[in-house]
Amino acid sequence: MVLLAAAVCTKAGKAIVSRQFVEMTRTRIEGLLAAFPKLMNTGKQHTFVETESVRYVYQPMEKLYMVLITTKNSNILEDLETLRLFSRVIPEYCRALEENEISDHCFDLIFAFDEIVALGYRENVNLAQIRTFTEMDSHEEKVFRAVRETQEREAKAEMRRKAKELQQARRDAERQGKKAPGFGGFGSSTVSGGSTAAMITETIIETDKPKVAPAPARPSGPSKALKLGAKGKEVDNFVDKLKSEGETIMSSNMGRRTSESTKVYVPPINMESVHMKIEEKITLTCGRDGGLQNMELHGMIMLRISDDKFGRIRLHVENEDKKGVQLQTHPNVDKKLFTSESLIGLKNPEKSFPVNSDVGVLKWRLQTTEESFIPLTINCWPSESGNGCDVNIEYELQEDNLELNDVVITIPLPSGVGAPVIGELDGEYRHDSRRNTLEWCLPVIDAKNKSGSLEFSIAGQPNDFFPVQVSFISKKNYCNIQVTKVTQVDGNSPVRFSTETTFLVDKYEIL
Repeated sequence: MVLLAAAVCTKAGKAIVSRQFVEMTRTRIEGLLAAFPKLMNTGKQHTFVETESVRYVYQPMEKLYMVLITTKNSNILEDLETLRLFSRVIPEYCRALEENEISDHCFDLIFAFDEIVALGYRENVNLAQIRTFTEMDSHEEKVFRAVRETQEREAKAEMRRKAKELQQARRDAERQGKKAPGFGGFGSSTVSGGSTAAMITETIIETDKPKVAPAPARPSGPSKALKLGAKGKEVDNFVDKLKSEGETIMSSNMGRRTSESTKVYVPPINMESVHMKIEEKITLTCGRDGGLQNMELHGMIMLRISDDKFGRIRLHVENEDKKGVQLQTHPNVDKKLFTSESLIGLKNPEKSFPVNSDVGVLKWRLQTTEESFIPLTINCWPSESGNGCDVNIEYELQEDNLELNDVVITIPLPSGVGAPVIGELDGEYRHDSRRNTLEWCLPVIDAKNKSGSLEFSIAGQPNDFFPVQVSFISKKNYCNIQVTKVTQVDGNSPVRFSTETTFLVDKYEIL
């Protein structure tokens, strides 16, 4: 079989997507496809049409045709089998068999066509293999990205915590009538108390609501009101003076300066010679009318040893999970020891764990459709009114032992209707006019703050406010699997260790 080209065309012969597997000019392929509808006899069922030089093997798909152009001496049975595979590939990438949808996913289809045919001859592949080859999914890349994002989030959270501590120290010093202490700069120099206070104040404004400050008196001196280009520097100097006197001022470029300080200030992480990262990621899909469609959670314990003398150790794991999680140890870990005594150690006790590298020693998986397992339920209730829609959305924490930080509930909005009118609100909100979304931001959701609601009105239809997406981060894992003790193999003496626990969202949607 020699396959010359594969194309998706209209009934008039217009090519939407065409992939040539041998050397052919564009004029040649357009001419062959334009002649194709003229060769068909109306009122009859066809699967192929022949000319003096080529053979068309085709299959109708609503208003379109899937056409294979082959040589006349090719095997018609193989041609038909290949045609069926091509026809099954198209719905995998296109939601509707329409010209616009085919054009939008043209490159995805071409890549899939190349997996089916190479140099005019069909490859021995099926639909599942084609999907795998084109996706090129990498689990290692996902793990790397997740670890990096976790480290960035923790660095930002630690920065905010340190900033609050420094600001509190400055306020205490002002109350006692002492000069605000200076803090170490980012290099070898030391910044003064005034400039540090200004930086810390700007950083805190990102998370704390600013208090309304009394209007300060205008400074004396010559007026430069109409001098262009010098406003920023003068305002900054004036604001710095107010901050040094104890005033809390919200600057217009707060976000930009905060992001700059975030990039520069990275607090050190307290890591012992034996350090463990316990990370969980959740993928959850719920229906808007209730019901859990799917919930899947993956967890892993990553061990990192930075000192050779602690290479031969055992981890004592405490598993208090009651949800039916499936555990799996690393192939080099003694599975019998873990099953009988909940200890993670190597099969060969004389060997050591790798040094200065992250090693996954235990992973677990939980997949369920049980609604009681949902950690955070979201109920979005849009109702039509005379001017558009009134939307009520509420959250409720079902797992009391969890503490969710930096929770963002993103609600899509209709485009071109302006900003929503906010009614009742727990927490804060941000309206992104470019992406047409409303972000409901909640710093902490825990047992003391289990539920909350948001009400807003905007023009639109009820379907415009889905899917609702949720993101959060937690330092308490969902499945309650922890390492409580680390001991050496020889002598069973305890070893100091540190632990990072992170519970992240991979996908959390209410459709």
